[in-house]
Amino acid sequence: MQAIAHVDVNSFYASAERAFDPSLEGKPVIVLSNNDGCAVTRSAEAKALGIAMGEPWFKLAPRAKEWGLIAKSSNYELYGDVSARVMELLGRFSHEIEIYSIDEAFCTVKGTGPELLQLGRAMKDAVRRNCGVPVCVGIASTKTLAKLCNKWAKNNPAFNGVCHWDSVPLAQREHLMAGLSVIEIWGVATRLTKRLAALGIRTILDLSRANPVIIRDRFSVVMMRTVLELQGKPCIPMEEERIGRDQLIFSRSFSTPITTHADMRQVMSLYAQQASARLGKHNLQAKLLTAFAATSYYNPGDTSYLSVCVPLPMPTADPVLLARAAYALPPRIVEGVKYVRAGIMVTDLRPTGNQSPLELFENPHEELHIGQLLEDVSKKYGRGSIGLGPAGVKGGPDWSMKREMLSPRYTTHWEELPIAKAS
Repeated sequence: MQAIAHVDVNSFYASAERAFDPSLEGKPVIVLSNNDGCAVTRSAEAKALGIAMGEPWFKLAPRAKEWGLIAKSSNYELYGDVSARVMELLGRFSHEIEIYSIDEAFCTVKGTGPELLQLGRAMKDAVRRNCGVPVCVGIASTKTLAKLCNKWAKNNPAFNGVCHWDSVPLAQREHLMAGLSVIEIWGVATRLTKRLAALGIRTILDLSRANPVIIRDRFSVVMMRTVLELQGKPCIPMEEERIGRDQLIFSRSFSTPITTHADMRQVMSLYAQQASARLGKHNLQAKLLTAFAATSYYNPGDTSYLSVCVPLPMPTADPVLLARAAYALPPRIVEGVKYVRAGIMVTDLRPTGNQSPLELFENPHEELHIGQLLEDVSKKYGRGSIGLGPAGVKGGPDWSMKREMLSPRYTTHWEELPIAKAS
């Protein structure tokens, strides 16, 4: 029979760090958000210390040595490359794979019950052996049940990291479902729990026994599909690619606040170039650009949130046009005020070439493929090696994101490759 396998890397960022640094095994590890702000990934050992998701590093730092806690800055280059390797490997086990996020994927699989269970174990072992990161696998007839099985595989040692729905006795399945709040199921938002509770639906088992038609009338078709999926009826199809795609946002906080028009212009130039690269990657063009900047929430003395919306002359991913549009923001900031965050959002997206402009309005930069040229050079020589105007800053500007506990980018930078030494 055909089924869905949901594969999820355990504590992905922390596991990627451990893949190249075995000394981190068995120790509490957290990975911090931008500018080394908050814990966004916690190993099992860190969770056992009671460290909450989003806990600020400045609160944890004083006791880190006492706990043996190890903090790492977000190494996005490493995580992206490890993710790509995991997804490529999973593709060898399935003719159809949906990459749902950086650390999880759905795979279409076929076989009898025992064969599917054996396949799940083979996937788990192969990823661990070849990519160095641990995963859990949930297999069921629907995506929602596969996600639920993965949760069981991750939190119940009896499953040893792999759970196949049909291999679990009915009484045990119902017991496990009755022990989980409805908020634990994929697709149920927190705000819906009170409304579900009013109908006597508090656990996943309760939701699986609900009448789909009543759920549709009281909530939505989306919620009805969740109920049907819990009942074993596939309603959420596999997607070849998840692109997004109403909007694309490139936003970062600064290690050092921006206070001048010139620095904000540099920010906008860099972000426009990055937005262009992301649009090009997905073969999209934008018709509207919004640039914004904000001061810190914790600095009530100088409060400022500015945004400017600029219609683009034509659908484009050209970095020159995007940068020119973003330059409308810097003159509006108040010099001397400390801006700690800024970003660019492009909307009204459409496929590249879907709408060809009249010859009179053609953009000469599009024909020169400047965006692709910038991206090719950046990939070969590193970010900051080339840029438009103030964006071409070798080594990065003073305000760039702080990553003081950054591990080597083992797989993407020649100068940071690990060195194997004979014993």
